[in-house]
Amino acid sequence: MRSLVVDTTPLRISPDFRRLWLGLSVANLGTQLTVVAVGLQVYGITGSTLSVGVLGMFALVPLVVFGLYGGAIVDHYDRRKVALVASVVSWVAIMVLAVQGWAGNEHVGLLYGLTAVQSGANAVNSPARSAIIPRLLEPRLMPAANALQTIGFQVALTVGPLLGAVLAAVDYGLAYTVDAVLFTFALGAVLQLPPVLPEPSENRRQRVGIGSVVDGLRYLGTQPDVRMTFLVDLCAMVLAMPRVVFPAVGIWYLGGGETTTGILTAALAVGAVTSGLLSGGLARVRWQGRVITWAITGWGASVVAFGLVLVVVGRDRPGHVLWGALAIACLTLVAAGASDEVSAIFRQTILQTATPDDMRGRLQGVFIVVVAGGPRLGDLVIGSMSSAVGEGWAVVIGGLACVAALWVLVRTQRTFWRYDARRVMSVPA
Repeated sequence: MRSLVVDTTPLRISPDFRRLWLGLSVANLGTQLTVVAVGLQVYGITGSTLSVGVLGMFALVPLVVFGLYGGAIVDHYDRRKVALVASVVSWVAIMVLAVQGWAGNEHVGLLYGLTAVQSGANAVNSPARSAIIPRLLEPRLMPAANALQTIGFQVALTVGPLLGAVLAAVDYGLAYTVDAVLFTFALGAVLQLPPVLPEPSENRRQRVGIGSVVDGLRYLGTQPDVRMTFLVDLCAMVLAMPRVVFPAVGIWYLGGGETTTGILTAALAVGAVTSGLLSGGLARVRWQGRVITWAITGWGASVVAFGLVLVVVGRDRPGHVLWGALAIACLTLVAAGASDEVSAIFRQTILQTATPDDMRGRLQGVFIVVVAGGPRLGDLVIGSMSSAVGEGWAVVIGGLACVAALWVLVRTQRTFWRYDARRVMSVPA
């Protein structure tokens, strides 16, 4: 049993990592409060679902732009200072959100602007933190460290939206204020880190610019195994992300409306948390490319099973919750979330251990873009298919397409299947 439980060695041996993990886990909970509260406030001001959708674009565009350029900054300057400056910018934005919330702001443009500032700051902060962690731990501990980080994030993703809705119902300012307080834990953790200067490199440009970003993309083009971690994730997120159908499922298939939508969303997170808590054996995995491949296959198969539940139940708009069908649907999503968690742990591990220090920031920036943009494209793909063939069959087709595309990629890039973690981790990055 001890070998199955998540490995906490990184927390025990590295005080810096322990403080950073705890600070980010607490801050992520606050972030989820703000995500929910901002959406509710925008809807409260405008009464428009479209306006809430526009909020997502104000978050996505800065994330893409600053994710790529921010990664170049991370590879050029002291990563602790970069993370600290980005954290302060994000914290100030949260404080302004709190002030406008308490003041009863009715101008949606201010919320759009503050969301964009927060998203841009996070797009710089996240690659900086991710590039710092391999400098705090040995390569062999990276799977355990990534498991711990994803557990913290998924717990925040499970608890945060519910708590955010409760606090926002009292006052928007209260939700933002709690976020501001929780964010100080992350700020303090970064402040206590030692300087983390990029290692010397003959290839680093004198000044940060578009050329540095292009250098990172060119380097990615020469690293097929690292590149595959992005491509296989896009297979899963673009072709088989089922979350866009959850609102329709709550009304037309399983009943329960918003409550069912929330339960289905939580099921994915519960699967991820459970998988993370039982990730102790993952630290010893050698053939990480194969594990990623099978994990994404499990994701696709679980999504297909979820779609088949919808096909069998039919689009009949039940007047009550179909608890039996909902339970089966939740089990398929728990399995999907667990599979995605395993994939995420090893994709991040390969990225951090197989990439030299002078390129980590830029490739982490690309990682942020893929992780943020993939599910949004997936919403568009499954949403479009749903209009043509119905939600159930759209999810089934998406899951099958994910598995098919995945294995075509793996067959094309055979070195990914043979990726040997022991060989890579024995060579200094």
